[in-house]
Amino acid sequence: MNIANQFDTLWYQGLSLAVVATVAGTALAVAYQGAAPRIAEAQARKTQAALAEVLPKNSFDNELMADTVVVKDDKGADVTVYRARKDGTVNGVVFAMGEKGYSGTISLVMGVDRDGRITGVRITGHTETPGLGDKIEVARHPWVLSFDGKFLGNPPPEQFAVKKDGGIFDQFAGATITPRAVVKAVKRGLELYAGQRAAMLGETPAPAPAAAPRS
Repeated sequence: MNIANQFDTLWYQGLSLAVVATVAGTALAVAYQGAAPRIAEAQARKTQAALAEVLPKNSFDNELMADTVVVKDDKGADVTVYRARKDGTVNGVVFAMGEKGYSGTISLVMGVDRDGRITGVRITGHTETPGLGDKIEVARHPWVLSFDGKFLGNPPPEQFAVKKDGGIFDQFAGATITPRAVVKAVKRGLELYAGQRAAMLGETPAPAPAAAPRS
């Protein structure tokens, strides 16, 4: 075998692969840039639909995606809050929460009215076991609807848990960790609203009473 020819062949093959990779990479980049606006638009529509689903019908007339405020949760993370306005008045808010489930983080959005009552909860992402943990999806089971109308105090804090833990919410046979995580996330969300209500609604907190003068 002619070694010189062999090296020439290897050099040519390497160059060919590099050229093909460069062309393919450029083509993919151009295609992505062209599709990016459509992808972003589709994602925005999906988010808008999820937000509207946890709010009462006809409870807002503003563009939810454009009326937001960012607050900090109990872990110091930013939480984007979407305000639902009707005739200029904020009637409720929607925001996302998350909690570690059986096989990964469970993400959800929840709607809360001015009085702190839950108007809806929907799961937006999870990797729980099909046929067991996926019952948290409203399309598969009505379980998540059991949060509607609940607020801090109804049930009492110690009962805001699954029945196995002394609470009022059902768990699934063979899958307690998943609903437990959702209940915990929703409770954290209500606590977040209670602590950040003024900021979420765009109201100014009442000033603290002045200390009585010393005699």
